[in-house]
Amino acid sequence: MATVAVGLYLVFAVAAFGWRSWWQWRRTGSTGFRGLNSRSSPMEWLVGVGLVGAFVLGFAAPVLQLTGVIAPIPLLDKSIVQWLGLAAAAAGIAGTLFAQHAMGESWRIGVDVAERTTLVRSGIFGTVRNPIFTGMFLFAAGATAMAPNLVAVVGFLLLVCVIELQVRLVEEPYLLDVHGDSYRSYTAEVGRFVPAVGRRAIPR
Repeated sequence: MATVAVGLYLVFAVAAFGWRSWWQWRRTGSTGFRGLNSRSSPMEWLVGVGLVGAFVLGFAAPVLQLTGVIAPIPLLDKSIVQWLGLAAAAAGIAGTLFAQHAMGESWRIGVDVAERTTLVRSGIFGTVRNPIFTGMFLFAAGATAMAPNLVAVVGFLLLVCVIELQVRLVEEPYLLDVHGDSYRSYTAEVGRFVPAVGRRAIPR
């Protein structure tokens, strides 16, 4: 199952980043990738480096397990756990791609404070504010279960931490600044990563 996990990581990277950036470029003339630059805040740099680190650890985990460098955690090294992980990882890839498509031309990787995009509130975004990240969580959790070793667990926990920082300290302040009361009502009505959980009333 660790071999399948390696393959799914490659599929996720190609589909969610490579193909999606190409689609965005064909539609808008921009890849949607904002990355890090001199205008990026220290928090954005921390999150950016952390995300790269989390994906490197996540990909390395099944490779290290396959090569015998690291052993799986005995408690999690069960067939049922691995098969459930496969289902979760596949669902996470599908969910991420679906949410990216639903976001349309407003999709971005990173934040450019000088840019103004449409606030998408329809479809899946009417149920969850960050369904792309929800899909990423599901994929990473599934891949971790498929090759359940210490490196995979650390990579998953790092991913959770940096996405929480990205959403709470980078994206939400940016969206509030851009969309004002419309975003306030959105956060009060719709959950952050899962339905109804993480709703918050932002004071004026």
